[in-house]
Amino acid sequence: MGSSAGPVGRVRGLRRPVAIVVGIVVALVVAVLVPNWWLGREADAWYRGDAGRVRGLAEEMVAFEASDDRQRDSGAGGEVAGMWGLLAHQMTAIGLAQVVLAHPEWRGEFAGVATKAARKSLLPGMRSEFTAAWHGEDGEAAVGGPHGHAYMSYPALALGMARLVDPAFPADLAARQDAMVAAYERQLLASPTALLETLPGEAYPTDIAAVAAAIAVHGRATGQDHSAVLAHWAQQVRAVQIDRGTGLLVQRMGVDGWAHDATRASGTGLGAYFAGFADRSVARELAAGLFRQERNLFGFSAIHEYGGGSSGAGDIDSGPVILGISVSATAFALAPARAFGEHDVFTRVFRTADLLGMPLRSGNRVRFGTGGVIGNALLLAFLTSGPELAR
Repeated sequence: MGSSAGPVGRVRGLRRPVAIVVGIVVALVVAVLVPNWWLGREADAWYRGDAGRVRGLAEEMVAFEASDDRQRDSGAGGEVAGMWGLLAHQMTAIGLAQVVLAHPEWRGEFAGVATKAARKSLLPGMRSEFTAAWHGEDGEAAVGGPHGHAYMSYPALALGMARLVDPAFPADLAARQDAMVAAYERQLLASPTALLETLPGEAYPTDIAAVAAAIAVHGRATGQDHSAVLAHWAQQVRAVQIDRGTGLLVQRMGVDGWAHDATRASGTGLGAYFAGFADRSVARELAAGLFRQERNLFGFSAIHEYGGGSSGAGDIDSGPVILGISVSATAFALAPARAFGEHDVFTRVFRTADLLGMPLRSGNRVRFGTGGVIGNALLLAFLTSGPELAR
């Protein structure tokens, strides 16, 4: 009786709770370190441009374009339409072109599909929301007029990348791209702020970075000199569009240079990717501002959307914003991290993207389950982004 009251009894009584605590700690360490290690291996493979993974995701997007063709041929319409269709086909074209630049031996398999995807990004149905916002004014027909229609830079860039890698690039698409780029060049040079409207009264610096990218890639594909307009754009990005306190782009502005929104990481991340085609030093500045928004926990990183003490809800640009973290900005950060050799940033962000993206394999194909077609198209472009794109 009373043996448990002595020192030995108390020690024995503590063994079980201590064992439970130790077990919990070990379980937590394993729960953190095992995914960290495993997903880190995947990140390193993507960072190095592992041919099997790159090819697998490229083949997934080729399969998407083939399925989209079949649906269109049947009269059912494409797999995805409107603004999301524009983004899916545009990023597929760019991503496949980047794959060909990195692996010229795959040109015969992927270059023609890049051209096909770029052509689809020009379909009127892909810009129907913008046409409605402009009261029926069609963007391609009106480029070069009094309204900027800067969103047409997305198909213009897709065309340029396909043109860069496809020896059989069609003459009709070349003529359409020539016209859009010439119009954008005139408009940008005429704009003191290098800002053009995307929507009535609204300019998005991210879209203007895509305009600059389309112009730069056109020059690379055709040999035309666009240095004057690209220098003007770069100067005005630094003077007007970047907030010096945060290093982030203002999300929305008037063409007069007045801010209509806060500085935000989602616009900056995508802007950094596009800027990489046009001016590597501008892209590096944007990337530096973006990386300052990184939030790291146990080796998993995500990007905080708002800079400079601002806050707000999520929208079509940022995706869901949870505790200030932007889903879109986190994915966008992969491209400049890889392009500028930020291996540690890339690894931390990729761990998060991989954990939430649910990568799946089907035969030789690779896809990310939670992002759908658009997520896979974006990731193909971002995960193959590299230093060879901008000069």
